[in-house]
Amino acid sequence: MVFRNSKGLIILAFIAIYVIWGSTYLFNKIAVTELPPFFLAAIRFLTAGIIMLFIAKLLKVKLTISRKQLLNAAIVSFFFLVYGNSVFIWALQYVDSGFSSLIASTQPLFVLVLMRLIDNKPVQNKSMIGITLGVIGMYLLVSQQNLTTSENSLLGIIVMLTCVLSWSYGSIFVSKAVLPKNFLVSTGYQMIIGGLIQTCISLFFQETWSSPINWSTDVQISMIILIVFGGIIAFTAFNYLLKAVSTEKVATSAYVNPVIALFMGWYVLDEHLSVQSIIASCILLTGVYFITSRKRK
Repeated sequence: MVFRNSKGLIILAFIAIYVIWGSTYLFNKIAVTELPPFFLAAIRFLTAGIIMLFIAKLLKVKLTISRKQLLNAAIVSFFFLVYGNSVFIWALQYVDSGFSSLIASTQPLFVLVLMRLIDNKPVQNKSMIGITLGVIGMYLLVSQQNLTTSENSLLGIIVMLTCVLSWSYGSIFVSKAVLPKNFLVSTGYQMIIGGLIQTCISLFFQETWSSPINWSTDVQISMIILIVFGGIIAFTAFNYLLKAVSTEKVATSAYVNPVIALFMGWYVLDEHLSVQSIIASCILLTGVYFITSRKRK
């Protein structure tokens, strides 16, 4: 089974990465307050990967994978899941979920700059406007004194920016990489590889492992949502879009996610939402229009 690049499917995939991933900041924040970050990631991705390959098997999709495809899946898994996601979750211990989503909204800027450096791809005027707005928005965001007075908060912000860089490079890599054509198979292998790597990292740091039976109800619900929606549905949609549309358009999800994450963090966790953060998010979101409305060459 190979997904067809229909307009309707592309729209549904964008809804998945916009809305679902916007909510995962909240659920990751809830889970990481009780579970060690790499243990959390290991359980989440291993479970999601196994389920995805099981679904693919039920659909009679071939699970065989070449050596080159396996190597590429491992590389993608590192940039997306191991560093881009799990280290980001680690930093959530020091940064609010809504604020962290705004840090992640710099991804389209990283993608455009990397595409210029790696592929020597020209940056159009509308994209330049989007980059400029993004830089202004980020300055307003991180310059807030109440967010950077804590040493750990500043460390978390810096680490998150390196995670966004990792995710951005992975987005460019996967758009060209030779991977299994079926997105359930491709994403399933990435999830399992990422989960195994993070299991090793968790054991290396001697994180405390616990049974799901002993988790609080909030954490149990959060983990189910992260596995089913954030992992299986949204990450598969993300991999599909990277092959179906331009990389920088897929990266605009990082601009839309903060709107949902900021609201959910404020509504559910009573996180502080300053006027400056609202202004910064509006400026960042405006960049979506300029990047997505540019003409394809």
